[in-house]
Amino acid sequence: MKLSELAELTGARLEGTNDDIEITGAAGLDEATEGHVTFLANPRYTPRVNSTRASAIYAGEDAKFEREISILRAKDPYLAYTRALRIFYPEPEFEPFIHPTAAIDPMARLAEGAVAVGAHSVIGRNVQIGPGVTIHPNVTIYDDVMVGAGSVIHSGVALRERTVIGERVIIHNNSVIGCDGFGYAKDEQKRWLKIPQAGRVVIEDDVEIGSGTTIDRASVGESRIGRGSKIDNLVQIGHSCTVAEDSLLCAQVGLAGSSHIGSRVILAGQAGVAGHLKIGDDVVLTAKSATSHDIPAGKVISGIPAFDNRDWLRSTAAFRRLGDIQRTVRELERRLKTTDDADAK
Repeated sequence: MKLSELAELTGARLEGTNDDIEITGAAGLDEATEGHVTFLANPRYTPRVNSTRASAIYAGEDAKFEREISILRAKDPYLAYTRALRIFYPEPEFEPFIHPTAAIDPMARLAEGAVAVGAHSVIGRNVQIGPGVTIHPNVTIYDDVMVGAGSVIHSGVALRERTVIGERVIIHNNSVIGCDGFGYAKDEQKRWLKIPQAGRVVIEDDVEIGSGTTIDRASVGESRIGRGSKIDNLVQIGHSCTVAEDSLLCAQVGLAGSSHIGSRVILAGQAGVAGHLKIGDDVVLTAKSATSHDIPAGKVISGIPAFDNRDWLRSTAAFRRLGDIQRTVRELERRLKTTDDADAK
């Protein structure tokens, strides 16, 4: 593909006259070779531009380099580079088939001639599978599940009863969607009595769920993941939780039951949200933080218990100086005592 064509397809502006360069792929600064396009989004990595073997680079409008290299100017270089990756490494074309070892209940309804079902997958009673769905080997789909058009279910996934999966959803290996919520009541003998989990999980369109993630269904009602949200590996979402649109839940995030996450929220790695809380739109909860209170929209929160990120940064900086502060206080106390003793004489 010519560099000029790539610039047009990715919404970038070509700077220079080498628009006839042939581009064959995309890679990072250190991995790129001749024929590749790369990108620079973080100015900290600018020195690496001098050593990259890439033929062209996506860069911001103000980026300047010591070496001569074809530049594709973009407001968001990483976004433009991502579009280039999607051009050079497209998803494989869909090929409908049903493996002879797949076990499909006679009452299941699969889009005729338009579904791919891998070896040893099990599809239960009254399941509905839309066109263009790919079900990889060893997937288990319980009764009364719905899977929307164009979704991809990877091997080892279990979709529990009554789960609803939207269109173009991707669920990676060994995730469990719709398992029982963690609900128990203590009886007269102080033994735990299991609460029936009669609800369901609803996954809206264009959601991606990483490997090993579990999303519990509600005891009544539903747990819901909003359109376009992305969930990383090993995330636990408790029963009756809701996650609104376009939020990011990074690895090992935990949501306790009935917590409600707004739109465009970022919960960084190992962040935790206690039960029955509301996290407003556009909130960022930084890595390893945990909150036990509601968070209003737009806040950046850190720590355990979490509080405003700017206050947290100042607090952690002060914490590192506690030893020095203690010594200073002792010295001031000693001087004050010496002054007091002198005055008393």
